[in-house]
Amino acid sequence: MIRVGHGYDVHKFAPGRDLVLGGVKIPYAYGLLGHSDADVLAHAVADALLGSLALGDIGQHFPDSDERFRGANSLTLLQACVRLVLEKGYCVGNIDATVIAQQPKLAPYITQMRENLAAACGTSADRISVKATTEEGLGFTGTLEGISAHAVCLVKKTNSDEGTGC
Repeated sequence: MIRVGHGYDVHKFAPGRDLVLGGVKIPYAYGLLGHSDADVLAHAVADALLGSLALGDIGQHFPDSDERFRGANSLTLLQACVRLVLEKGYCVGNIDATVIAQQPKLAPYITQMRENLAAACGTSADRISVKATTEEGLGFTGTLEGISAHAVCLVKKTNSDEGTGC
């Protein structure tokens, strides 16, 4: 059995914070505002995985009202979401994600983002796609107010009789 999930996240730019996307610290004048490290890419992937099995969203599992998650590394939160998927007898088939950002240019960091997400999801980087696009100056990302990300995932039921996964 296979299931599909979709995730979306958005954070606005803020001075004095690191810009972290897919676990990569990217040099830029602004970071993203959030309770954790505000990694919109990791958050969108986590929401896609949780959504694939109707397990809620990242905010339900790691609420911004809980001080334990202040400044949290979003890849660690993603790993916890993957554990929930595994506990349900599923594994990550593949993930396709898009980051929407007018600036900074993200192409030099895509490979490392894919590798980081793959490691957090316990899979290989050839199952993780990360793309970046702008909105040609339109909308809140286009006017440099923040960054957003979409992710779609496929999870597959593991074959417990044979002890094989994805």
